[in-house]
Amino acid sequence: MPNRDEVPAEPTRRAFAKYGGAAALGGLLAGCTGGGDAAGSADDGGDGTGSGGGDSAGSGGDTDEDAETDKVDGSYTTSIAPMGEVTFESPPETVFTRLTHHADMAFALGRSDGITAMHAPDYYDGLWNQYVERLPGVSLDWTGLYSSWQPSKEKLYALDSDVHLADPAWITQQDAWSREDIDEVAERVSPWFGNSLSDRHQEPTDEWADGYQYYGLWEQFELVAEAFQERERYEALAGVREELLATIDENIPPAEERPSAIMVAAADIEQIYAYTLSNPGFLTAHTRPLGPRDAFEGSIESGTVIDFETILDADPDVILYLGGMEPGTDMAGRRTAFEEDPVGSEVTAVKNDRIHPQGARYQGPILNLFQLEMTAKQLYPDAFGAWPRYEEGPYPEIPEAERLFDRGRVADAINGDL
Repeated sequence: MPNRDEVPAEPTRRAFAKYGGAAALGGLLAGCTGGGDAAGSADDGGDGTGSGGGDSAGSGGDTDEDAETDKVDGSYTTSIAPMGEVTFESPPETVFTRLTHHADMAFALGRSDGITAMHAPDYYDGLWNQYVERLPGVSLDWTGLYSSWQPSKEKLYALDSDVHLADPAWITQQDAWSREDIDEVAERVSPWFGNSLSDRHQEPTDEWADGYQYYGLWEQFELVAEAFQERERYEALAGVREELLATIDENIPPAEERPSAIMVAAADIEQIYAYTLSNPGFLTAHTRPLGPRDAFEGSIESGTVIDFETILDADPDVILYLGGMEPGTDMAGRRTAFEEDPVGSEVTAVKNDRIHPQGARYQGPILNLFQLEMTAKQLYPDAFGAWPRYEEGPYPEIPEAERLFDRGRVADAINGDL
């Protein structure tokens, strides 16, 4: 790991080209966004709102001379909030990520082997591979990567990634990082290109508030695909999703016939956390389109610690158990804990054996497809086919006639067989 004395005194040619002329003029990270409001939809997490907006401002726009240079040297410019316009000299191959929605995007775009860092890599390697098992000819290995929940600037220099697929507005919430550090890494290593506060529409700090914009999961994925110059892969996967959502819309029961549900997580059954199902943001990109009734009726905020009595008061028809698909989770034991408790055993979902596993809230496009399918079956078995009683192992092998999306098409997109 280099120390500060080993940091280059001037931006490298690669970093300068990737950040473009705007970086040299100090305007690229000024929070400008391109193209007005986000056009997010209710089914993917965006609602078209943000704390800023408007056309790109400052020196980030291409002049005629810049455009001609782009044609000659292959560089290109794209934009995402909160960074604004970012210029790449070539498509990134190595990718720093912090959260798994970005790691999954890189995976979907054929860059899984190029990921240099992510949060809790061994845990999420195990979880994601539960789903990847059902994608023919696709492999994923995130074990042993740098765990980037609290990344150091020196480590980012050492990793020397082609892009930092992470949100600087979130990174600077840590005491070790300042806006100056963000600018330094962008200019001397490679640019930032990510958005995480769209997860549940968190408010950015004042230094990032001007122009911050919220994106739906697939809306952000499209922007990331542009940064990687992988439009075809994106369109192939977006087509699968559109067909999946159309199937859901055509078959979902009317609102008055839908079950009530809650989502919970617990490392041990003594401390249960509740999570919302329909609030804005990409964390609910797999539950919001399915429209279950909130058994808590809005009285519980995400991350609230609850007990069996609170769950019985809400008495959900379905309990969605976050993390239940992770290989180290004892899903059978979680059910038993409810069944053997004198209060928990009275909950309707427990009586009817409707405690079902979930994967992760910080989902990217690949996990989102699987979680839409599995949650549709968990909530509406009569409409979409029953979800097997899962206890362990990879994502269940759903009969082909009962699958809600084509695994082969997804695998081909990831592998670049377009």
